[in-house]
Amino acid sequence: MTHNSRPGAHGGGWGGAPQWGARPPQAPQPGVIPLRPLSLGDIITGSFATIRGHWKALAGVALAVQAVVLSVMALVVGIAAVSVRSHFAPAFHPPFGEDPAPEHVVPLVVAAVVVFALLMAVGVLGMAVIAALCPAVLKEAVMGRPTTFRALWRASVRRAPAVAGAMFLSALIAGSPVFAVLAVWLPLVLSAGPGEGSLALLGLLPLLVLAAAPPAVWLGIRFGLAPAVVVMEGAGPVTALRRSTGLVRGEWWRIFGYTVVCVMLAGAVAYATQIPFNLVGSFAMMPALQGIPEHGTLSTGAVASLVLAFVLLFLGGAAGQVFQIGFSHLASAMLYVDQRIRREGLAEAILTDLAADPAPPAPAGPASSGPHRPDGDARS
Repeated sequence: MTHNSRPGAHGGGWGGAPQWGARPPQAPQPGVIPLRPLSLGDIITGSFATIRGHWKALAGVALAVQAVVLSVMALVVGIAAVSVRSHFAPAFHPPFGEDPAPEHVVPLVVAAVVVFALLMAVGVLGMAVIAALCPAVLKEAVMGRPTTFRALWRASVRRAPAVAGAMFLSALIAGSPVFAVLAVWLPLVLSAGPGEGSLALLGLLPLLVLAAAPPAVWLGIRFGLAPAVVVMEGAGPVTALRRSTGLVRGEWWRIFGYTVVCVMLAGAVAYATQIPFNLVGSFAMMPALQGIPEHGTLSTGAVASLVLAFVLLFLGGAAGQVFQIGFSHLASAMLYVDQRIRREGLAEAILTDLAADPAPPAPAGPASSGPHRPDGDARS
């Protein structure tokens, strides 16, 4: 026999298998993640790559949301304060020996309740816009397509009410075990009255809440992909909850573990982000604090240093909070994409879309994209 029988003499190696050291073919990666089932490292690196590649648009939308939310909140508080200002003095400084009259107390209570409800609604809508922003940018980042502030703003604001509805329903259902515990515990405490029985019930509350925590966490993870479904597929809140349930089924523990790691990582980075602002703010506050004992009043420079300190502390807190919320929702959207790749062949659908409608490369950094066509039509 004249052929060479040494292993590896042929291109395929023994039996046509790849030669030693040959790498298996890599999954295509048009954007920030490879189009294959994702590991925890893929989700984390893909989330950071999305932020790095689209930080201008992300930061622009987040700052715009913060500006709108704070302005609306200030307007609500200002209108409420002006409308009931005539009741402040009679309610808080009644004549000596007299109680405040109900006609002055009731308007203040009503105004406080209304302001609280409006501030909560505005805050939830602002958070919903940021929650919708993350899947919206990921929708382009996965396919390697660039984004703009206008496109992200429009997509986020348009889907924010549905995202807020999904988040509200998810929180309501996930919190139902805790609400059930409180619904049973509160009447028992009120009926027991003061004494050893009420003290025993007070000590029992942490145990009851601890017992209600596992089902609450289970439900929270079960519905955790709903915001991404709302944005990626254009679904309504109830449909998104059902869809999230179907995607999580059979993968609860893996999604729970990935979510915990990503949330902890987001919290650590957010805390590290606040440290420089807090340090500079603390140093800026020192001149004002040192000037109070000497002069009794604050000088113009001390007031300026206080204002600078509070601005820095506010900016640090806002930056940390926005990053923590944004990264968590971005990781959740990554899990949504991962589940669709694993179960529904989303990778092939993305490659088909790219072949049919190629997009120009992003100008810089990892480009952004999304698991669906730009019109949001889901491929199941």
